[in-house]
Amino acid sequence: MTERPLTLMAVHAHPDDEATGTGGVLARYAAEGIRTVLVTCTDGRCGDGPGGVKPGEPGHDPAAVASMRREELEASCEVLKISDLEMLDYADSGMMGWASNDAPGSFWQTPVEEGAARLAELMRHYQPDVVVTYDENGFYGHPDHIQAHRITMAALEMTESTSKVYWTTMPRSAMQRFGEIMREFHEDMPEPDPAEAEALAKIGLPDDEITTWVDTTAFSGQKFDALAAHASQGENIFFLRMGKERFGELMGMETFVRVRDTTDAAVPENDLFAGLR
Repeated sequence: MTERPLTLMAVHAHPDDEATGTGGVLARYAAEGIRTVLVTCTDGRCGDGPGGVKPGEPGHDPAAVASMRREELEASCEVLKISDLEMLDYADSGMMGWASNDAPGSFWQTPVEEGAARLAELMRHYQPDVVVTYDENGFYGHPDHIQAHRITMAALEMTESTSKVYWTTMPRSAMQRFGEIMREFHEDMPEPDPAEAEALAKIGLPDDEITTWVDTTAFSGQKFDALAAHASQGENIFFLRMGKERFGELMGMETFVRVRDTTDAAVPENDLFAGLR
């Protein structure tokens, strides 16, 4: 019998999320011979349609958008060399406060127990050593990200076999730099109002609270190309405007907070699989 491979499972909300926060680690660990499993919870139907048409506007066909985004997701997985793609295919809930949040069948309306049971079956099948998902606020408050967090943590409780669990995050120092860079690319961008500025200031973590810093610089080109595979959403993917070289300079480090560990690996660490190999 062959030995079971070390396995990373990333649980994301939409097509393109896999590339933004975890494209580097997915590419890096695939190159190291680790099995990489991507679970995408929704169909992305609330994304842009052809020509940038927005949900609710004439010409936006949610089913067609979902089909297009599935093809883009598969292309991204090829770029990142992801071993296995699993789609739960819940309907995209849209941004917080949209009417689509309340639509029957939307991920936001799905009972956590139902989604968790489906995800737990995948965990039992793949037996991931490491699971990565979002924090309890879905990083920035998107309902589908929050729901992905909820079903992941519930599924982990059902299976109790994963050695290490991480939430994606960003160091606050990097968030400040991104704000400066966005203003560089959008000179006419207005300053956020005080409430928005306060909310933005809470995104991510202070640098000294981040447990895991993974250098993925060598794979930043793949990460950029994976994002570019989601061409229909290009208007919303700010990072593509930087160009590949600048992107590589700024996006070469992916950061996480470790929330479960059975290995006693010391932190801060530079490898999601520290203590497992």
